[in-house]
Amino acid sequence: MPEAARIVLLVTSPRVPAGLLTAAAWDLVRAWPVLAAADSDQAAALRATGVTVTVVEPDPERLISALATHSTVVWLAGAAGDEDFARRLGLRLAREPSLAELELCYGSWDPPGARLLDAVAVMDRLVSPGGDPWKRQQTHESLAQYLLEESYEAYDAMVSHDLAALREELGDVLLQVVLHARLAEELPEDERWTIDDVAGGLVDKMVRRNPHVFAGETVDGVEAIVDNWERIKQQEKARDSVLDGIALSQPALSLAAKILHRASRAGLDVPLPDGPDLGATLLRLVARAREDGHDPEALLRQAALTYSAAVRSRENVGPAE
Repeated sequence: MPEAARIVLLVTSPRVPAGLLTAAAWDLVRAWPVLAAADSDQAAALRATGVTVTVVEPDPERLISALATHSTVVWLAGAAGDEDFARRLGLRLAREPSLAELELCYGSWDPPGARLLDAVAVMDRLVSPGGDPWKRQQTHESLAQYLLEESYEAYDAMVSHDLAALREELGDVLLQVVLHARLAEELPEDERWTIDDVAGGLVDKMVRRNPHVFAGETVDGVEAIVDNWERIKQQEKARDSVLDGIALSQPALSLAAKILHRASRAGLDVPLPDGPDLGATLLRLVARAREDGHDPEALLRQAALTYSAAVRSRENVGPAE
């Protein structure tokens, strides 16, 4: 019985280096004619291995006619308009299914995180000459407020349990990271860094600070993992004080809580300031909240929001008689 005729649409990821194909895809392109609508990096990679790739008009009849001499024809997808061509081809074969079977073969897939490459590419276009004038004139300093704003908006989505909003807000935070990294590429050579430097530093840090995962170190609980993280962090930073590295620009309430936390974790018994001074009183209240296991920043935020709701409610009430 003769082999059934078939047209195979070979789909590959543009985010994977050309030529990195599955074994099944390689078997296809080495055994059967390969047609494409245009030249591409993928076509060049195939030709470099001896595979013939023929550029033709994206016409369903052209592929069907090729079946006169071969039982299988491979269409190398990837050119602009391929979706429309695949639709037209599918409709043509649906009208006359005896002509050929239509198959789909994935030669490569997007790896996890592949869309991050798109984010980097789009940002490069925006910041490069001919891109977005506003982004091109920004500096790390001019963007500082936006990073804070986007982080706060992500925080709001978290505490309100709005996961759809959180997804969007984290994208806005990521935009800031990618933009800062792209602007850093314009710095003088001795100060320049890229998004790969940012990601590489993060990867190295995660590996170093998680020896229980990457180095076979034994731990007996989450507390030991946290202790390991702090110990390794202190070795890396070579800090003179347990307070070094605290973000001093954070809200005063959370700043106070962080200082108290660091001092407590280091086993330092430092008396709290006494007296009627309001600042000292607030610091003692922060300390008491921590002793009770509460986050003072979250407590004050919730109280402020509750009061805000009361204000809005009063605004909707007529004047007292």
